[in-house]
Amino acid sequence: MMNQEWWKKSVVYQIYPKSFNDTNGDGIGDIPGIIEKLDYLKELGVDVLWLSPVYDSPQEDNGYDIRNYRKVDDLFGNMDDLERLLEEAHKRDLKLVMDLVVNHTSDEHPWFVESAKSKDNPYRDYYIWKEGKNQEEPPTNWNSVFGGSVWEYDENTEQYYLHLFAKKQPDLNWENPKLREDIYDMMKFWLDKGMDGFRMDVINFISKDPEYPDGEQGDGSPYFMNGPRVHEFLQEMNKEVLSNYDVMTVGEMPGASPEDAKHYTNPENEELNMIFTFEHMDLDSDGDKWNWTNLDLVALKENFEKWQTSLHGVGWNSLYWNNHDQPRIVSRFGDDGEYRVKSAKMLAICLHMMQGTPYIYQGEEIGMTNVRFETLDEYRDIELLNMYEEKKEQGWSHEELMEAIYVKGRDNARTPMQWGDSENAGFTEGTPWIQVNPNYESINAAAAMEDEDSVFYFYQQLIRLRKELDVITDGRFELLLREDPNVFAYKRIGGAESLLVVCNFSSREVELDEEVYQQVEGNPVVVTNDSGKENRRMLAPYEGVVYRI
Repeated sequence: MMNQEWWKKSVVYQIYPKSFNDTNGDGIGDIPGIIEKLDYLKELGVDVLWLSPVYDSPQEDNGYDIRNYRKVDDLFGNMDDLERLLEEAHKRDLKLVMDLVVNHTSDEHPWFVESAKSKDNPYRDYYIWKEGKNQEEPPTNWNSVFGGSVWEYDENTEQYYLHLFAKKQPDLNWENPKLREDIYDMMKFWLDKGMDGFRMDVINFISKDPEYPDGEQGDGSPYFMNGPRVHEFLQEMNKEVLSNYDVMTVGEMPGASPEDAKHYTNPENEELNMIFTFEHMDLDSDGDKWNWTNLDLVALKENFEKWQTSLHGVGWNSLYWNNHDQPRIVSRFGDDGEYRVKSAKMLAICLHMMQGTPYIYQGEEIGMTNVRFETLDEYRDIELLNMYEEKKEQGWSHEELMEAIYVKGRDNARTPMQWGDSENAGFTEGTPWIQVNPNYESINAAAAMEDEDSVFYFYQQLIRLRKELDVITDGRFELLLREDPNVFAYKRIGGAESLLVVCNFSSREVELDEEVYQQVEGNPVVVTNDSGKENRRMLAPYEGVVYRI
């Protein structure tokens, strides 16, 4: 079953349910709202829907803190709604993939409630409890992803528990075979309902270094990223669960290199189909995510080359610009003003012509942009709010902090989906849980559907090409114009045909290198975002074009 590999020709669409479509007027998107939009997604042409968490949760981290793995949160509906979504999706030949969050739970999960009762509770070892170094100091100096220490002291049992994220998100202890068994049973519960796979949240964090050493300047990542038993755990998960179903798996893996990815995604190792890498998403910051810089295109090209060539013929890439944790790509690497539509299409060409499974995040297909809320209290993201307090203490000004939030904040991706130009962009009849981007009156799905030259129909065209041209799936990657600071050009070389992709990442006209021009001259255009143009030697601002050579 694992060899059917339908996911290699698929395009995935990520739904962030809270912000997608609200049908009951409470200002929060819901599962009936997703069902209502399935025909829209079918028309776009995607094959797989990835649903961010809809499990029962206190919503400390927007559902990535799960209280009950087998219950749908009342915010989104109920199990009947989810089963109907599955049925309606399958009727339209759309597959449905769940978010699997098993590095941590909520501290309100019954396992943790029991675990915290006493040191000899049967559930104690479901989580990671440690003695402090002394009465004052936690077990290690590690910093949490969301700021502060990863350790929280429990007065009742006089020990610390580990939480790599928020303190209400205690980490599970994967060293415990009973815990792993319970997780595998839960996975089977969903797959037996007909789910088509899992996107696995920070799955390369599940194995920790048993020595728990201090980290350099509080950085514990060398001791929990790609830890000592992670491959063993994933192989066991595959054997016990995944290999028995025809499913797609993708692991979110911060800090994974191409060498790591080869191990995780090589079919011979029987672990996962593909992983999400973060390297290309860190190239516009200097160390700390909030110390943002302009994109270094040469570095971006070399990074994609590294991943495309390393995994070719061995493993498999996932391709993405956007997700619920990333700012909007058209604002980030494109131009969300004069060239919004054109740069959105260019960025789509650049990514979708590579080898791997592309992921589209809700609103990307209509060119949604970052948002600039005027006040901090309009923002909702725990990471962003914690960062503001932390950096303020370090001496950052309010203006510097707001600018960093405008550029890099996760809430840029979480503003409601813009369906139309009516109030709240047609997302809700109530008060939205986070404000709608004010530009919804001009940027919305209804307008895109009426404009044959819109970003929506361009994505539709790219998705269709992936189905038609095997070279996109199978061809090898060859980078061109390595040192060019404005143009990203590459070839996809197949047995029967090859493609040459040229993308201008700048807002000015650029002359195409002579050697590349000689290769494209006279060859047919497969797809372009500048169809009226005849001069192939000069690249217009944000022009993207694919030639068959």
